[in-house]
Amino acid sequence: MLELFQNVFTPSNVQFLAQGMGLTLLLSVIIIITSVIFGTILGLLRSYEKRFFGKVASFYIEMFRNTPLLLWILVCCFMIPLGTVVMRGALALILYTSAVIAEIVRGGLNSIPDGQFEAAKSQGFTLIQTLAYIVLPQCFKNIIPSLLSQVITTVKDTSFLQVVAIPEYTRSGFVVMGRYTQTAEVFLIFATLAVGYFVICFSLSMVVRTYQKRTSIAR
Repeated sequence: MLELFQNVFTPSNVQFLAQGMGLTLLLSVIIIITSVIFGTILGLLRSYEKRFFGKVASFYIEMFRNTPLLLWILVCCFMIPLGTVVMRGALALILYTSAVIAEIVRGGLNSIPDGQFEAAKSQGFTLIQTLAYIVLPQCFKNIIPSLLSQVITTVKDTSFLQVVAIPEYTRSGFVVMGRYTQTAEVFLIFATLAVGYFVICFSLSMVVRTYQKRTSIAR
């Protein structure tokens, strides 16, 4: 058993997997931050703009939410000639995740009473000020558990990027796996990938549970 671990977890393999994990985490942070911003804009448009831009936002959200993520990764990586493959892969995940977050934000916005707008208007607030200072803070407070759950999903979704040879964590594991032929060695690498994702996603899920417990106690 010790020899098996020594054969698989060589310094070069460990470093290579660590680099893949680093890229996965970096992409996840970029994708999540950008998607929250873009998704919030889409959610606002779909909730409060009933004309052209609201219809465009609705079409965008439904199109991405009802089509496979892998499809958009392939479209962005093979049909967009600009940028590196990593940038195009990240773009695909941003486009897809933004649509999901837009619906989360829209659900939070729907929980805000209409009286909030009327009260803000009576105090001389513009629509932008009402959204920025009154509505969105309450909205995000309500949807934090759902957003954190989507963060976990996004971390796992980055594994789809391995199909276009982006060297994230899963792809790094497959490259290392190609150096071995014994079943035990391959299984150990698969187990390493699973443990890596589990540690990250379980840690994030504990954050979600802790937040939910605190909010339930506060109520």
